[in-house]
Amino acid sequence: MKEGKVIRLTGGLYTVVDQEGTCVDLRAAGLFRHHKESPKVGDDVAYDDLIREIRPRRNNLSRPAIANVDQALLVNACKEPDFSFLLLDQFILLILSAAVKPVIVVTKIDLLTAPELAQLKRKLAFYEPFFPVVYVDSLAAAGAEALKPHLRGKTSVLAGQTGAGKSSLLNAVDPTQHRATDAISQALGRGKHTTRTVELIPFTGGWIADTPGFSSLEFAGIDLATVQDLYPDFTSIAAACRFNGCTHVHEPGCAVKAAVAAGSILPERHQNYLRIREEIKNLKIRY
Repeated sequence: MKEGKVIRLTGGLYTVVDQEGTCVDLRAAGLFRHHKESPKVGDDVAYDDLIREIRPRRNNLSRPAIANVDQALLVNACKEPDFSFLLLDQFILLILSAAVKPVIVVTKIDLLTAPELAQLKRKLAFYEPFFPVVYVDSLAAAGAEALKPHLRGKTSVLAGQTGAGKSSLLNAVDPTQHRATDAISQALGRGKHTTRTVELIPFTGGWIADTPGFSSLEFAGIDLATVQDLYPDFTSIAAACRFNGCTHVHEPGCAVKAAVAAGSILPERHQNYLRIREEIKNLKIRY
């Protein structure tokens, strides 16, 4: 059997590329239905006239539906729609829970005044020791160049709020890929979905995944007891907490809360952490 990677899924038909760069469209063998699984974009597979086997996955995302991702470019607009630290922290949590590295991409920086941009950069500086942060203007040309060192040799997925400029960024990174882009819906205050399928686009020895925009964020698969472990800025100082297993919520002698009070952890970051914990807790109660 041959070996290849699934780079596109459309209507049950998988496009697989082999090591020589030859593409073939295939169906999956019926045996996958018995195991209640199916190939995904990003999967390494064995095939002949059908896809016969899925090689072990390094990670497995459900939204977007893709496997074996090295990093996620979390694309957030400064304006149209407005930047949201809560949304950013939610995406970071979901991506880290899937064992994927986040890269923060901030788009449309030219829509902010100089003081507004300076304030945003000051707050995002709290994230930079733990996650790369890249700034992009509305045309995305400068941002495309800034992203190239992060993309070489990697399989990267683009995720983030609808209307943040994911398709425009892809167009700038690779002008041969003409992604459809729509204007922001002024009535809804959010973007229209412009991406309909998941596919991998070759780029500098790696791949970029273009994925549909998110309409909701789901935390059902995350254990409340492990949430604090998905905050590297918290875990880097958690050993100084008075109690082992500190949740950084109500415990006395908490190093994380002390760092927030001292200004070395962004207050919004901890506030969002508490909100996300409550959301997960309420979700578990409903279930």
